[in-house]
Amino acid sequence: MNIPKHIGIILDGNRRFARSKNLPIFEGHKLGFENLKKIAQHAFNKGVKILTVYAFSTENWHRDKKEVSYLLDLFKLLVNEEISLLIKNGVKVNFFGRISDFDPGLQKSIKNALEKSRNGGKGILNICLSYNGRDEIIRAVKKIIESGITAGEVTEDLVNKNLDSAGLPDPDMIIRTSGEQRLSGFLTWQSIYSEFYFPKKYWPEFTTADFDLALEEYNKRQRRYGVD
Repeated sequence: MNIPKHIGIILDGNRRFARSKNLPIFEGHKLGFENLKKIAQHAFNKGVKILTVYAFSTENWHRDKKEVSYLLDLFKLLVNEEISLLIKNGVKVNFFGRISDFDPGLQKSIKNALEKSRNGGKGILNICLSYNGRDEIIRAVKKIIESGITAGEVTEDLVNKNLDSAGLPDPDMIIRTSGEQRLSGFLTWQSIYSEFYFPKKYWPEFTTADFDLALEEYNKRQRRYGVD
């Protein structure tokens, strides 16, 4: 089987899953968080080298304050405690997005997580927090302008080097759970030749077997890159 080197996942459906089970919204997020750990480890065991997950968009700040606060607590748990298991398993952690949007304590924890996991060689887990693809492109353009580059010097490669994903290959496949068939600002620049896969299951109920089905579907696709 041809294993994609880089897979992106939009972790969609936590709230709808909770509602479908008559559970509190918070419980849906908690179950989704637990499922991320399981699916990420399974993906790396299958041979995936890079996993990028959409955990919190810039738009998500507009949700109910209690829900946002709970999500921030989950992020703190991830970077302060769960990171140790990832490091033990050889996973390097990256964060995409406007990290400056978070409180100083979480920003410090994120920097510590980056440092502690930087030598991980088994795989890379990119977590998108306060992220939006258009915002990422705008931030990249600002960096280019601030560096004094002239218009004639701007190239696709230069933009790539100024994105959050600098140095990484584009995703071969993007999975969005819950049946929704749109990217919602996920990896807007990087996804132009990604294969899309939209399973109907909500993220908390998306299993390792479902992930394997996604890999099987990927192997049925013919990636032409505009050549044929």
